Amino acid sequence: MARTFWFVAGAGAGAYALTRARRVAESLTADGLRDRLSGLAVGARMFRDEVAAGQAEKETELRERLGMVPTGIPELGSQPRSTSTRTTDTEEDT
Repeated sequence: MARTFWFVAGAGAGAYALTRARRVAESLTADGLRDRLSGLAVGARMFRDEVAAGQAEKETELRERLGMVPTGIPELGSQPRSTSTRTTDTEEDT
């Protein structure tokens, strides 16, 4: 019984080692490295998108809290002009 157990344990360990060695060998090939780099690029892109979404959400939240929410689409020339009259030096002289 003990011999059978150790035989099965050794066969299992050998199969595991063979599988791991095959994976390592595949990951060091040109295609494997390309796959790893593309996976890294996708991960970085997803992280960047998550950070941008969080930033936009917090910015909107802060603008609402501070009362800086725009009421509509900004248009050129829609800002009110100053109604105070200011005299210039030439008007004072006359």
